[in-house]
Amino acid sequence: MDQEKLRSALDGQLVALDEPPYDGPASALPDALVAAVLAAYERGERPERDAARQAVRYLLDKLATAAPGRTVEVRVPPYAAVQAIVGPRHTRGTPPNVVETDGRTWIELALGRLTWAEAMAKGAIAASGSRADLSEHLPL
Repeated sequence: MDQEKLRSALDGQLVALDEPPYDGPASALPDALVAAVLAAYERGERPERDAARQAVRYLLDKLATAAPGRTVEVRVPPYAAVQAIVGPRHTRGTPPNVVETDGRTWIELALGRLTWAEAMAKGAIAASGSRADLSEHLPL
């Protein structure tokens, strides 16, 4: 991930939260950005669009790295989508295994603040296909 883009998105989110700019190590930028976006959600605010996009992308990339493959498409509109999970590869048309959720739910799932079962029970995830259950891959 581009460190300058991450820092810009993080600082923009911190300003929106009335907090000082980030002054920690570059290696901790992605996690600090995720925390700032989550803080906005927890305050009942809408996070800055670029910050939310970068945070969601970072966590989707972590999933794709931890569970490489092309069997399940995980979508978090309007921010990003990845293909992950080992199994039959999908190449054309609508994938047979799709997970779709919103940014806040994805962040909470990835961090372990929400379980797969809880998110499914409250209708926060649309999952189709026999391999679309990500519970064994979460939290990241």
